[in-house]
Amino acid sequence: MFCASLLAVALAAPAAAEPVKLSLLHINDLDRIEESKARGGLARLMTLVNRERAAAEHSVFTHGGDSISPSLLSGFDKGAHIIDLFNEAELDLMVLGNHEFDFGAAVTRERIAEARFPVLGANAIDSTGTLIEGTLATWTREVGPYTVGFIGLTTPETPEISSAEGVTFKPLVETARGLSENLRSNGADLVVALAHTGIVEDLELVNGDSGIDILLSGHDHLEITYYNGQRAFVEAGSQGEKLMVVEVTMDTVESRGKQVFVWEPQFRIVSTAGVEPDAAMAAKVQTYLDQLSKELDVALGKSSTPLDSRRASVRGGETAIGNLIADAMRQGVNADVAITNGGGIRGDKTYDAGTSLTRRDIQSELPFGNRTVKLQVSGEQLLEALEHGVSRVEEGAGRFPSTSGLAMTWSRSAAPGERVKSVSVNGQPLEMTATYTVATNDFMAKGGDGYVIFTEAKTLVDAAAAKYMASMVMDFVAAAGEVAPKVEGRVAAVD
Repeated sequence: MFCASLLAVALAAPAAAEPVKLSLLHINDLDRIEESKARGGLARLMTLVNRERAAAEHSVFTHGGDSISPSLLSGFDKGAHIIDLFNEAELDLMVLGNHEFDFGAAVTRERIAEARFPVLGANAIDSTGTLIEGTLATWTREVGPYTVGFIGLTTPETPEISSAEGVTFKPLVETARGLSENLRSNGADLVVALAHTGIVEDLELVNGDSGIDILLSGHDHLEITYYNGQRAFVEAGSQGEKLMVVEVTMDTVESRGKQVFVWEPQFRIVSTAGVEPDAAMAAKVQTYLDQLSKELDVALGKSSTPLDSRRASVRGGETAIGNLIADAMRQGVNADVAITNGGGIRGDKTYDAGTSLTRRDIQSELPFGNRTVKLQVSGEQLLEALEHGVSRVEEGAGRFPSTSGLAMTWSRSAAPGERVKSVSVNGQPLEMTATYTVATNDFMAKGGDGYVIFTEAKTLVDAAAAKYMASMVMDFVAAAGEVAPKVEGRVAAVD
């Protein structure tokens, strides 16, 4: 009788809910649609995404920002192709990265309007005081009996490192906290921040009072998995070489007589190496690559000297390719000197002596669509700009200067702001009270990469009247037929 009673009670009790699994399929910093060295590219990536989607109980395919630029093709269509391809991939969700603003906020809005997936930008505020048209602050997905809320965050450094005129960016942690509270009050069980933020900002979000549970990040091109027992944080490298899979198990358990929501992550970093490309995506990508080839596969001239555009090189010292670009800019606007930032040189490769340079080569080095403007500055302002250029060289900052028409010496060991030891302009010592004309790119002229001193300069040729940097370099090489740039002490470190 007692056993029968127990059995009746057991049958009457509600069945315990089964745990629910959500697979977060995350990528970030993907602007190159083709593979490189049998890795990455959208076709190989799609094979992995389709495989994971088919195997998952529930899945969300997320993008942590930076795709509209700085690819080769974006120099011609301002990123329209990548939105089309992500539509084809049925991307679930994307956050704005700084490179989404490389062609200005008007183009950002155009690309958002073309997307068939939600684009998040919770802290990106337009000149009207509202979210950028077409973006959302948050987005939710029902996963079985649970609600998962997503918040989109973009680094507040964007105006300094891109061309986000008229857009301001609210503080990250404060924005996340307010939206997390709002999501939870509206029934969200789990809060995920989809962010394009630097590693220091990532750690502030993970360790600070942000209210989030999981951070899916981008911007640093790092491969990271982190879980401290309360919050998780991942980043998936770059260019779709790896797919970051965060498998989140969600459950409800009894604790002290109450039903409590719990979750736990498991991480997998899945490589595209050796993966068969998805046929449909490969065909779509090839269509765009064929268009690109028609535009770019035109020889311009030969470099009789070797060139090095690797990231560490152009951000750490004088380079032959930096000198070539600066020479073309100075000649193109007939300026006394030229200064351009190493962070704007993006090919990340070497060229042997005797290489025939094509439009593709130049466009890959200068993909941002920047224009060469002409400013008038004092000698004092020019010195301040050069000091700024070498102020964070040990960090590999993109502000490092490539120059033409001037020679400077500087000390790595000196304190920032006191590193420049000598400057000459066209063979004559720099005069503090003299005026000089400077060719630079429109990004730096607006204070980009921290060159705020250029915003105080007199503008002689503005961006509206200026020519594209890449076109100027192409014309320079084509006119010469053969160029021979070399490192010759223009930006010489003394220690």
